[in-house]
Amino acid sequence: MSMSEFYAVATLIALISHAVAADAGPIADNPLIEISAGPFVFGRDDGPENERPRRVLEGQAFAINRTEITNRQYRRFVEETGHRAAFYSNHPALGLDDRPVVGVSWGDAMAFCRHYGLTLPSEQQYERAARGANGAAFPWGENGEKVVPANFGTDNCCSGDARDGYPMTAPVDAFADGASEEGVLNLVGNVWEWTSDIYAPYDNQAAAASAGQYRVLRGGSWNSDRDHLTTTYRLAYDPEFRFAANGGFRCVRSEP
Repeated sequence: MSMSEFYAVATLIALISHAVAADAGPIADNPLIEISAGPFVFGRDDGPENERPRRVLEGQAFAINRTEITNRQYRRFVEETGHRAAFYSNHPALGLDDRPVVGVSWGDAMAFCRHYGLTLPSEQQYERAARGANGAAFPWGENGEKVVPANFGTDNCCSGDARDGYPMTAPVDAFADGASEEGVLNLVGNVWEWTSDIYAPYDNQAAAASAGQYRVLRGGSWNSDRDHLTTTYRLAYDPEFRFAANGGFRCVRSEP
């Protein structure tokens, strides 16, 4: 067997194993990927203060959308409910059907998820899906220094570039090489993603002055530098703001 044939077979096996752990879910063309219960690493001690401390938590099973919610999927929700459109719905690049919806507030994102019987992921759910059980720095593993299989920006924050093939957002199924161990795509890069949590310091830290005023975004985006492109980076953000061209979301279903 040649090396190219070997990699083709390995890729097929990986895709099959991922498919077994998914169901169609309520959102068309965006299956839910099952994340199993069990211990996982949360936080880290060698990064920004607000990511500390590192500890091992016992996680409950949940399922998360394979991709970010697309413009096509959000427009369907708007048609069904009469909810306001995303701010960049008609943008010639950001509004493309297969791109992640951007220009939505925390409330817009939560309304979408609830319409389908889902909710936004907690920080713990997002981090577990992105890092795997063993707490990897990136969804694809520990290596973030060479070729990074994600959509991100210039070396110095915060401008987009086209080195990765996309000057702004990429299709939600792009960068398959950067999938998590369960097969979830673009948990780092492309767009920041809303979580359900209010921003506050982790355990055993003094209360931050901003705690309670903001919600947490995770994952980095198409105009992030590499320092923001990790599975643990936390961004406090105004939940009412709906004009960000680099912020979207996906949904989860918590298992009973």
